Amino acid sequence: MINVHWLRSFCTLVEEGHFTRTAERLHMTQSGVSQHVRKLEEQLGTELLLRQGKQFSLSGAGERLYAEAQSVLLALSNLEQIAAEDPPYEGSVRIMSPGSVGLKLYPQVLALQQKHPKLVIDYRFAPNTDVEQAISESTVDIGFMTAKSTLAEVGCTPIAEESLLLVTPATTETPDWKTLMALGFIDHPDGSHHANLLLGANYNEFQHSSVFTRKGFSNQIGLILEPVSRGLGFTVLPAHAVEAFPRPDLIKVHQLARPVRETLYLCSLRHRPLQKRMETVIAEAKRWL
Repeated sequence: MINVHWLRSFCTLVEEGHFTRTAERLHMTQSGVSQHVRKLEEQLGTELLLRQGKQFSLSGAGERLYAEAQSVLLALSNLEQIAAEDPPYEGSVRIMSPGSVGLKLYPQVLALQQKHPKLVIDYRFAPNTDVEQAISESTVDIGFMTAKSTLAEVGCTPIAEESLLLVTPATTETPDWKTLMALGFIDHPDGSHHANLLLGANYNEFQHSSVFTRKGFSNQIGLILEPVSRGLGFTVLPAHAVEAFPRPDLIKVHQLARPVRETLYLCSLRHRPLQKRMETVIAEAKRWL
């Protein structure tokens, strides 16, 4: 493979027609330029310059090489420029988060994409464990988690907090222990975890979510409150998921004596620098979260 530095020195020499001017243009010595050309000739096994004292002209091989090299060097120059560019509003950003965060954030990053159509948003909804794994495997650029990662390669920074809320059918007046036991629990992928945090802090009788009759389950964040709205049970959800429910008149959110908030972490691969487009999305996320 032809050495690009030698080739650039040769082409610059042809353009300048003089070793001294070439050396000045390339910030080299004259002997350095001469050495590059000699090494290029040795590599190609042919003479590129016809030397007459301090003067030179191109051999046939030199003319052919110079003619072809212009497009090659231009392409390399363009490639270097493209590689060095880091535009803040262009390119794909792969994001993953739990559902509640996604319900809040996804519409906002889509609005950002509408303002900057060259920015491409790839958003996946997943539980914490899947977010953590995706970051460690570099299949997403940034993630949001409601628990700090246990993996050394995943860096996490707290950026927000989100309240956990007890949600019952709209007809429920007082969510005492007897009422909750009678209603039963609408479960979801983080249901046990959320119930342990909120109900464990507010009900002396609570030991585990399994004490309640399980009245249903949904892994679709936008549908978890559907059975609650139909009077089929109660659940515990983060605030963003509750705010996104389209029929708030059919549910009731209860303020408990001891509020519980989850910390939301921004996570990425620890030793991978974030590109500007990712920083753009992070800044937008912080605005809304």
